[in-house]
Amino acid sequence: MYLLEILGDAFASEWSVLQEMHILEKIAVSAFCGALIGLEREHAEKPAGLRTNMLISVGATLFTLASIMSWKYTSGAAPTVDPGRIAAQIVSGIGFLGAGVILKTGMNIIGITTAATIWLVAAIGMMIGLGYPLLGFIVALASTGALFLLGKLELTTWFSPKNPEE
Repeated sequence: MYLLEILGDAFASEWSVLQEMHILEKIAVSAFCGALIGLEREHAEKPAGLRTNMLISVGATLFTLASIMSWKYTSGAAPTVDPGRIAAQIVSGIGFLGAGVILKTGMNIIGITTAATIWLVAAIGMMIGLGYPLLGFIVALASTGALFLLGKLELTTWFSPKNPEE
């Protein structure tokens, strides 16, 4: 017997195609939001681009959904699943990824904006997984606009930092 059949039998009374469609909708919105920010990063020729941001957003959404579902289906007499633990581990894992893109060479530090973007995209994915897709989309749209416009502003002579790394 396949695992999905076992799970399907276990949750048959509570699971429906409508619920699966709702989950797929969240995953699609999450992928779109990650792609939106990822396209800006690709356009700016930064290390974490389209694929990376999509994967981070969708991964955070899936972990959040798994956390909610595991809590929902084990919250009987003695719940053993704490959904907050999974959320905390998402943040820890994303911190690890973000740290990997920050480089220090001499007096220059590069990759901070990319690391912050990775962190933000994970938060957007978590919000979508929690059931707030509109909020996630609005934050993704505003963040993409800020990254694009502030990136252009930093390149002007009016506002030119010493090290325009990101």
